[in-house]
Amino acid sequence: MTTKIAVIGAGLMGADHAGIVAQDMPGATLQVICDKDAGRAQSVADAYGAGDVDTDPEAVIARDDVDAVIVASPDFTHAPLSKACIAAGKRVLCEKPLSQSSAECLEVIEAERRAGSRYVMLGFMRRYDQSYAEMRQALASGMLGRPLMMHNFHRNIETPAADFTAAMAITNSAPHEFDVARHVLGTEYTTITAHEPRRSDRLVAPVVMVLETADGQLVTIEINNNAAYGYDVRAELVGEAGSVSINNVAYTRTDVKQTSATRYDADWRGRYHEAYVRQNREFLRFAETGAFPEIASDCWDGYCAAVVAEAGVKALASGTRQAVQIIGKPEFYE
Repeated sequence: MTTKIAVIGAGLMGADHAGIVAQDMPGATLQVICDKDAGRAQSVADAYGAGDVDTDPEAVIARDDVDAVIVASPDFTHAPLSKACIAAGKRVLCEKPLSQSSAECLEVIEAERRAGSRYVMLGFMRRYDQSYAEMRQALASGMLGRPLMMHNFHRNIETPAADFTAAMAITNSAPHEFDVARHVLGTEYTTITAHEPRRSDRLVAPVVMVLETADGQLVTIEINNNAAYGYDVRAELVGEAGSVSINNVAYTRTDVKQTSATRYDADWRGRYHEAYVRQNREFLRFAETGAFPEIASDCWDGYCAAVVAEAGVKALASGTRQAVQIIGKPEFYE
């Protein structure tokens, strides 16, 4: 017996998920590729041996030959398709964000609560990255002492679209940092400020955020979507007794003509491939057993990220510190 998985969305993320299901998930079958563009769906299906293609995501979710679903379609579809999976009683791995609207996240939370079980695993895959796992382990061991600060930077070569804005850096790029810092520190945010330096051109400038936590720590986050030199994500956790830093992952170094150099990836896909594999294998176990994975993110985590992003956008626009107002955590997610 295998778990038959449908992948909704046949863009970069959907194709990568399809490849992981087909090649790295023993016990799973790539059953359906679904995309509004039938030709794109067929291309991904042919590449990874999917059993079928479709263009109607809700029809795919309802199919008897689909046991579980991976949602990698555009952001605005995430919450509606997650609710459709809950209604169908099927576990879903939904790419982040659950929604950019905290109110819509609460709708999905209510749907799960009414269903009486967790069905949605959210794709904050950095929780499965080895570097963050070691950082969290170092903190838990006590070797760093009390945590004081966590510094994060997230740099891309260029913005993904011509209409990309500084606000989108907060709502689209920063949620990974919002979530993984919460995960490492084990606390919630209380306030956020956001600042933007001035570039010499018309490109979107970096956004730098400072967040305060309920435990009295500071979290800094730099999002630079026009860094030019490469994809580069690193972090440092500073405690009273020491610090631990995430290094750029480079497998080789070139020494030639009096120069030593390492390379950067062009995007996130190589850097976090192993994290995606680990995450997706955990999702398969979730689909098989119904037991929610210990370190995975859920709808509550998606809601928290959306609230922080909303406050961050207000902070950037106003130039003032904004409160991060998160409701009490439902017992359902304890």
